[in-house]
Amino acid sequence: MCENRSKNYLTLPAIVIIMVEKQKGGHFTIYNQMYARRQQLEAEITSIEAQLAALPEGKLICSRNGEHYKWYCSDGHSSVYIPKDQQHLARQLAMKKYLISLLKNLKKEKAALDSFFRHYDPAHDEADSVLSQHPEVRRLLSPYFQPSDQKHFNWMNCFYETNPNYPEQKIHKTVSGLCVRSKSEAMIEAVLSEKKLPFRYECALRLGDTTIYPDFTILHPRTGSLYYWEHFGLMDHPSYCQKACSKLQLYTSHGIIPTINLIATYETKEHPLCNDTVQRTVKEYFL
Repeated sequence: MCENRSKNYLTLPAIVIIMVEKQKGGHFTIYNQMYARRQQLEAEITSIEAQLAALPEGKLICSRNGEHYKWYCSDGHSSVYIPKDQQHLARQLAMKKYLISLLKNLKKEKAALDSFFRHYDPAHDEADSVLSQHPEVRRLLSPYFQPSDQKHFNWMNCFYETNPNYPEQKIHKTVSGLCVRSKSEAMIEAVLSEKKLPFRYECALRLGDTTIYPDFTILHPRTGSLYYWEHFGLMDHPSYCQKACSKLQLYTSHGIIPTINLIATYETKEHPLCNDTVQRTVKEYFL
């Protein structure tokens, strides 16, 4: 007989849904996007500075003469007329003028982001602090994130074999009471819990002679079919990417096919998983 973690079946208030979306998905995704933008700015600034170094000295001055313009190259003290047959020089100085203006804007944006990162510490998560430091609060909240259907509730709360490897990596506590390995997994868990979908975290799955532990095993609330959700979070690391591809091949060889009964999401440092993607995925497969 399975032992249930709770016997209360409550409806999730809208305010709690909003809180979860913001705490487990939104703000960290925005942080990653801002970090990626700062890296992009650094690359753009470096590129523009290199272009400026290759352009000629001086500043372009355009002086109107009736319906036409005359071009001059200024060193800050005096100006030298640029004849029409040296239009290429005028074009280079015009490009220089534009790039200098663009560079100022990019540096201002980077300075604003630098100020943000000096004052914001993503490691200090107030929501995680509440859950980790106040277990009774976590226990009281957990019924809000449980399936309403008794069979689904029992399936989700039965004992099952979980991944015994690297338990010290499970540092992110969720409102439903789980400890997961990453912010992205916490984001997925939050949406599954918000929608009251029955799931198991890192439940053992035997494929031939191999035992693996999918990130999430999800029981479809209408059909009763099992779906597996793997999130691959380091796809810009070659060795990790190779292992991810091998894992997908293992699934496929045992009839668990991407987009059919296997959900796969991916991210890189510059392209983190976002809450919108998780919401759309859950809606497509289960709602």
